[in-house]
Amino acid sequence: MPLQIYEVDVPIHDSTNPDRRGLHVFTGVADSPAAALRRAHEVYDAALAAHKAGLEIPGKQPDSWGARGLRPGWQMEWPAAKAGLWHNPVSWTSRHESAL
Repeated sequence: MPLQIYEVDVPIHDSTNPDRRGLHVFTGVADSPAAALRRAHEVYDAALAAHKAGLEIPGKQPDSWGARGLRPGWQMEWPAAKAGLWHNPVSWTSRHESAL
């Protein structure tokens, strides 16, 4: 299967105030939704480990995955994460077609 850009949406909540909820979004290249979910989890785990060790959070990896905007104290709800193909919301093609 060819590599495509995937989006992984992971629900999050504030561990001190569970009513505060959000969504952490990861994007990167993968060959399946399962591979995308695995890579998102790996880069998040690496970012969290670096943060806990007082190190700089790793940047984007060679395969395009990375974790930015780490929110200490917020819990990731990995079992509820969803992965699918990424659709660029600002695609020039989409804008051009909608203007016709």
